[in-house]
Amino acid sequence: MIAQVLKKLVNGTPLERPARRAYSIFLGRHRSVEGGPSQQFRPDTRKPLVLPDGVTEEQLRQTFLSFSLDSGPVGQLDPYYFDAFYRFVHSWSAVRNESGRCLELGANPYFITWLLAKHTDLELTLANYFGSNETTGRQTLSWDEGVGRREMPLTFDHFNSESDPFPYEDNTFDVVVYCEIIEHLLMNPVHTLREIHRVLRPSGKLLVTTPNVARFGNLIAIAEGRSIYDPYSGFGPYGRHNREYSMPELLHLLRFCGFIEEASFTADAHDAEYAEHPFFDRACELARERPHHLGQYLFAIVRAETTPQPGYPASLFRSYPDEELNFEW
Repeated sequence: MIAQVLKKLVNGTPLERPARRAYSIFLGRHRSVEGGPSQQFRPDTRKPLVLPDGVTEEQLRQTFLSFSLDSGPVGQLDPYYFDAFYRFVHSWSAVRNESGRCLELGANPYFITWLLAKHTDLELTLANYFGSNETTGRQTLSWDEGVGRREMPLTFDHFNSESDPFPYEDNTFDVVVYCEIIEHLLMNPVHTLREIHRVLRPSGKLLVTTPNVARFGNLIAIAEGRSIYDPYSGFGPYGRHNREYSMPELLHLLRFCGFIEEASFTADAHDAEYAEHPFFDRACELARERPHHLGQYLFAIVRAETTPQPGYPASLFRSYPDEELNFEW
């Protein structure tokens, strides 16, 4: 009862993160006092934040909480903030030292866009897909900067990255940011990744982020006997996660499409109270032999260094004609 009251008091405040960590530590010590498995494996799914120069975490949080899109109410984007604040920062951090032209696919709701525009030297081109036939679109992002509201007009290209040719010439971009899209694709991530490879300059950088199917939270679900599949979506087939990846699968697909790994890691996008779950210990036992890549999201930083392979990798595709499948992959 006391724990529930305290949780309501700190949720959504600067105290939430340290309170969650303190509670997890308390639970671990309490298990030890009661004779529980204190020496058991415990997952580390967080990654330290690298913040823009001169910006504190609290300042960045307050800026994001003040976001409004197209004159909508402040707070309309808060669900994205609460679900993915750490992911936004980790994604920006992965390309923060790059320069040149950058294509951000799936830019909406623009948290990463804001970080790239305000805290890198990249020249941004934005792209979205909302299902209509328009080829371009405009939105306006606003936020509170202390002395009043600021606005950022945003123009984007509009196309389906899974099926359409990208509307850019070969070797156009130095960086492509491709966050939280690949899991929504229905049929063909190979087309998308080949188009990204085409529009990147030789050795250009690609950042891919996507939910980690092997995340620790999914191990808890499996231990509990629950499904790990995404629910049906009121936004249609592209509104749900149609295919999530493990880190080895994602890197295998990227290599197939002509990319060489520069760095990869997993990390949580938001705080999660794993330690208080009744199946926590069982999930830890499942994870003991695979202690890495347990974070909520995959982050892959790769470069366009090799020629994409022909066909489709047989390890990830089925029910295609044999001549279209590449059985070496």
